[in-house]
Amino acid sequence: MDSDMILHSLVARSLYMTAAGMLLAGCMTSRVEESKNAATGLSAGESVVILATSYHRGKATEEDFVSCVNDAVQSGDGKVRVTPQQEFVDALFPWFEPRTAPQSAEALPELLARPGVAERIEAKGVRYLVWLDGTTEKTSGGGSLSCAVGPGGGGCFGLTWWEDDASYDAAVWDLRRQSDAGSVSADVHGTSMIPALIIPVPLIARTQSAACKDMAQQLRQFIRGPDAGT
Repeated sequence: MDSDMILHSLVARSLYMTAAGMLLAGCMTSRVEESKNAATGLSAGESVVILATSYHRGKATEEDFVSCVNDAVQSGDGKVRVTPQQEFVDALFPWFEPRTAPQSAEALPELLARPGVAERIEAKGVRYLVWLDGTTEKTSGGGSLSCAVGPGGGGCFGLTWWEDDASYDAAVWDLRRQSDAGSVSADVHGTSMIPALIIPVPLIARTQSAACKDMAQQLRQFIRGPDAGT
């Protein structure tokens, strides 16, 4: 009877930890904002190019996030044509290498006045340049999880958790008007958890993936302008 009671107690505790973990890990909060300085829109044949600010600020934005936003912006309803990053950088060599890339939209007139630059951009059909900046970071965590192997088998017991914050900004430059069109930001905060009673159960908050989805959706609306909902 004692062993049955102990087993029942352990199972109940495992179910409680798993349920609590699912509630917490499934909880993500997101905030998306935009600031528009001028009217936007795309004409037939025009595209955008999305670059990481590591090109000109020395701060790396995760390659997988940049790739995710690239794919998401040109997919689904309201998709926008995207010129591949490396194709654009190669075509504009050397003006978008780390040491020569423009530091702000105010530098666009000088850049576009250089021989051949405006012509190469026009040939690519690129209307907007999007600079992505940000990162996903672990902000806090706690708990304890231990595993052991014995003659009768092995297992894990405990509970560990952590919080991630995915925070990204996108600066949108209008290459035709040679100006700063505005910006979009996406911030997602989530809690991940691994409760374990013999078998660990990972409950992961996909904050970066959620931030990518939010960023791409807002960028599509921002760039397409008044026709974004049509």
